[in-house]
Amino acid sequence: MFRMLINGFCMALADSVPGVSGGTIALVLGFYDSFIGAVHDLIYGNAAKKKAAVLYLLKLGVGWAVGMVLAILVLTAFFERNIYAVSSLFLGFVLCSVPIIVREEWRSIRGKWYHLGFSCIGLAAVVLLSCFGNTGAYELSRLSVGSALYLFAAGAVAICAMFLPGISGSTVLLIFGVYMPILNGVKEILHLNFSYVPAVFVFGVGVLFGAVCSVKGIQSCLARFRSQTVYTIIGMLLGSLYAIVMGPVTVNAANEPLLPTQFRVLWFLLGIVLLLLIQTAKHILNQKTKA
Repeated sequence: MFRMLINGFCMALADSVPGVSGGTIALVLGFYDSFIGAVHDLIYGNAAKKKAAVLYLLKLGVGWAVGMVLAILVLTAFFERNIYAVSSLFLGFVLCSVPIIVREEWRSIRGKWYHLGFSCIGLAAVVLLSCFGNTGAYELSRLSVGSALYLFAAGAVAICAMFLPGISGSTVLLIFGVYMPILNGVKEILHLNFSYVPAVFVFGVGVLFGAVCSVKGIQSCLARFRSQTVYTIIGMLLGSLYAIVMGPVTVNAANEPLLPTQFRVLWFLLGIVLLLLIQTAKHILNQKTKA
């Protein structure tokens, strides 16, 4: 239970910051297949599978909710003030995660170098998506039909990115121009300002719609085309390095992309150390579970 709470907590921290998706965290921590399988079973499984999926996702969801509320109430201001440090940390985290994923998925990709083209596709998709920035602000306290449809689409696309390792759902929301408005809306609701409820509700419905539409395809690809999918994921992770570097420009119009002068070496190394500590903790827990 504690391990699941920590997994969900880590996913939320990644989802709240542009650059790294919760799917990346799930992949690095070794529960990506279980996570996608549980979401799939919740939507498409029989009664027994739905029950098991609910229990699994409930444990994960509690940790995710705690992490997201903490990020919204406490960490958002820190991220904004130290965006280049946070970006440097995630550069180290993602760069170090690539060889770890290659090692853990070696069985599925070994000797299948002809699937490297899928890595190029994944990398190109993330880089191209990152090029379309939108810093426009949306006033969510007054919801029109047009803005409702836009929020619905943003939620649907963002959840797909959140499920996939690589570009984060937060980055997609930045591209749509609703990242800060949504965070602000949730924060206002937590402060009992309910004028933001309709907009956040529409966004949530879009998230549910996107989850229903995307999880079936992801599950099928992992089961039937694992080598191609893993190569695509590796490409998306490499592409996310570009997304992280370019990400700060869309958090605030005054920010520039992460340049060498803004790069924080200590935070970069901290990202690598953090990932290695997570990997060590994961192996210790796995050994205890087997014992």
